Amino acid sequence: MKLATIKNGTRDGQLVVVSRDLTRASEATGIANTLQAALDDWQRLSPRLLTLAEQVENRTVPTFRFREHECESPLPRAYQWADGSAYLNHVELMRRSRKMEMPANFTSDPLMYQGGSDAFLAPREAIPLTDASFGLDVEGEVAVITDDVPIGVHAAVALGHIKLVLLVNDVSLRDLANSEIAKGFGFFQAKPSSAFSPVAVTPDELAPAWEDGKVHLPLRVEINGKMLGKVECGQDMLFNFGQLVAHAARTRPLGAGTIVGSGTVSNKGADGGPGKPVEDGGNGYSCISEQRVVEALTGGEASTPFLVIGDTVRIEMRDTDNRTIFGAIEQTVEAA
Repeated sequence: MKLATIKNGTRDGQLVVVSRDLTRASEATGIANTLQAALDDWQRLSPRLLTLAEQVENRTVPTFRFREHECESPLPRAYQWADGSAYLNHVELMRRSRKMEMPANFTSDPLMYQGGSDAFLAPREAIPLTDASFGLDVEGEVAVITDDVPIGVHAAVALGHIKLVLLVNDVSLRDLANSEIAKGFGFFQAKPSSAFSPVAVTPDELAPAWEDGKVHLPLRVEINGKMLGKVECGQDMLFNFGQLVAHAARTRPLGAGTIVGSGTVSNKGADGGPGKPVEDGGNGYSCISEQRVVEALTGGEASTPFLVIGDTVRIEMRDTDNRTIFGAIEQTVEAA
């Protein structure tokens, strides 16, 4: 089942069920007007949404043309957005760039921060930039949305609480992040509003790529039409989504509609090193910062600039038949 939220002049938009090929949709009015309402009562309402999805596929209900540019993020705002950092290679590179040691317990205890969730960007909405010196960066990620998750849930059980999967541009301001991390109290200003893919899908839609709580497909990230990375999401993911959700719920329950992110998707190179750019035969990177760190390691200084006004970002995932799964996040950087 594929779900989206279209703009209707309200904060939370209108929930629609979308065809698998993302060409048609039908409003879920009468079942749930918003995605949050569906998640609040998922056990009762999801079978009805699934029936509607089958009717959309079979063309037995009225549908309209689905247009990604008319979408909000699936949850235009959420009660909680908790972003992990499940890729060891990304953590190592970012720590190296900040001249910081790796946390001693990183391989057993995920990193996670709580991001702003009151106002997500739409998937085709501009990224506002107030100051070019902040170091605006793209971060391509996968995320999941849960129903109500009990406190202290086991990772294997947590997988069953994952109801939807989607893509993320976790917009980051790198120069602000460095100063905030130095204070020792986490991100705030360095993490402005994120954007999510037009469509969220149930895990079964990804089969057989959804396995062991991971998505085993490449994530494509482009800057100004040039491929920054086509990074394998299932590769080098140290913690699966069940473990990430269980980590978030270790000391508190998670309300329905909680979004948990994978962190920047990142692959090591075939030689065990930090990974090579696409043009050099590597998988590339899901954020500019990783490419800059590798440039500094191999050439002495970083040469790839951060995003500036007028730059464009595109994040997408395609299946093994080259069909888009979630639609694309397409954003242009504009002056705030």
